[in-house]
Amino acid sequence: MLKVEIDSFSYSEKTILKDVAFNLKPGEHLSILGESGCGKSTLLHLVYGLLHLENGSIFYNENKLLGPTKALIPGEPFMKLVAQEFNIMPFTTVAENLGSHLSGLEEEKDAQKIEELLKVVEIEDFKNTLVKHLSGGQKQRVALAKALANEPKILLLDEPFSNIDTFRKNKLQRKIFSYLKEKKISCITATHDSEEALAFSDQIIMLKDGSVAMRGTPEFIYKNVSTEYQAGFFGEANLLPKNLFSEKKTSENGIFFPHQLKISEAKSKLEIKVQKCYFKGSHYLIQGIWNNQEIYFQHGEPLETNKVLSLAYSTKLTS
Repeated sequence: MLKVEIDSFSYSEKTILKDVAFNLKPGEHLSILGESGCGKSTLLHLVYGLLHLENGSIFYNENKLLGPTKALIPGEPFMKLVAQEFNIMPFTTVAENLGSHLSGLEEEKDAQKIEELLKVVEIEDFKNTLVKHLSGGQKQRVALAKALANEPKILLLDEPFSNIDTFRKNKLQRKIFSYLKEKKISCITATHDSEEALAFSDQIIMLKDGSVAMRGTPEFIYKNVSTEYQAGFFGEANLLPKNLFSEKKTSENGIFFPHQLKISEAKSKLEIKVQKCYFKGSHYLIQGIWNNQEIYFQHGEPLETNKVLSLAYSTKLTS
C-alpha cells in the first residue's frame, strides 16, 4: 500500500535521514522509535508531503507521491498528520473543530460521527467548550479526533500522547489503536515511548542518527537488542561480558536486563557491592557496582547498602 525508500535527505549540509526504507500494509501499525533529533518527525513530514524528497521515492498503491513541489496545497489528501503543533482552531468549540473536517451535507450523520470521535478520545464532557480553554493534553486529544474525522487511509502521529497524563494515556492508547484496527487505518507513529511501541505496533523501526539501527516485530526488537543505545529504550540495561555466565571462552559482550539477573547463593564471576535501592511497586531496582561499572538488577526486597553479593543469569529471553 505504502512504499517508502529514502536514500538520503538533508537540510543544507546536514544529512538527517539515510537509507531508510519500509512498506506499510493496510491497517498495519508501524512505530518509528528513536531519541529526540534522530529524524522521526522529518520522516513523517516526508511521507505526508510537506518536504521534498530528492534522493528517494514514496509510492502509494503504485502511484508515486510527488511532494510539495508539485502540489498547490502540501500534504496528501488520503493521509492525516497529527504534528506536535496541533492543527486546531482555538476560538471554536471542540464539536465545531471536528465538524470542520466533515461534509456538512448530512447533519444527522455528522452529529453521530462527532459523538463517536468524542468517545474515542474521551472528551465528551468538553463538546461545547472553546478549544482555547482546554489543557495541552485535551487539545492533543482534539487534534487526534479531528484527524480521524474523515477516516484517512494513513494516519501519521508525531509523539501523539506526549501531553497526556499517564493515568489517562494507557486507556486512550488502547481505544485509539483499537479504533484504527477496526477501521483498517494504517498508522505510522513517531515516538520515544518504548512501552507504546511494544504494546501496539505490528512493526518497529529504531532510528539512530537518521539511519535504521534495528527493525522487526516488537518481540524481535526486545529479544535481540545488542547495543546500549538499543537497550536504553527499555529501561536500565547492563552491558556485560558473556563469559561471566558461561564456561565458554568469548570476548563478546551481551545486554542483560535487570529482570535477567538474580542473587546467587554460590559465588559467581559477577560479584557486586550494593549502592542504592529504588522502589518500583512490584519490586526493587537494585543498583550495584562491579569493576567500576554500575549494575542493575531486580529484587523483591531492599538490600543493605555496601552489601557484597554474587549475581547469576536468571532467565533467557530467546527460545
